[in-house]
Amino acid sequence: MRSIHPLSEIALVVLLAALIGVARNKTLLTDAWRGEISKAAVVAQPAQAAEAVPMPVGLAQAKELHDSGQAVLVDARNADSFVKEHISGALSLPLAVADRKKPPLPKNVTPDTIIIAYCNGFSCHDSMELGKILIKAGYRQVFVFEGGLPEWRDAGYPTAGGAS
Repeated sequence: MRSIHPLSEIALVVLLAALIGVARNKTLLTDAWRGEISKAAVVAQPAQAAEAVPMPVGLAQAKELHDSGQAVLVDARNADSFVKEHISGALSLPLAVADRKKPPLPKNVTPDTIIIAYCNGFSCHDSMELGKILIKAGYRQVFVFEGGLPEWRDAGYPTAGGAS
């Protein structure tokens, strides 16, 4: 009995599998060759939108956008913390009340306004959560300043106390 060379055996199996695949998918392949989509090939599945996440900005970007008046800084910390100290000119929108306010920001903050959310620094995630809420509310240019008030203050940039 003569044995078949292993490479010949592999080639025979691959060729056989390809022929079976082409035979079973003849309609799909023919439609694809013509540039058409077979209705049977399309399986309707509900689209799962990825959660929109605000992009981070650094200290220099936040300062520049704030100083030029191109952005509104929004403090995600609670009202008491805001009263004690906040970035000068920032608005207060505590994360705890952001979902309940409709719209969450004053009317002069339009959906196209650049918004930079911040909180108590890199270990605080309230600004990211607030950013997600603002995006869901229809604001299109939402960013997060992850360094928050501590990085701003440490850089010697202006802060204020009292309600704004």
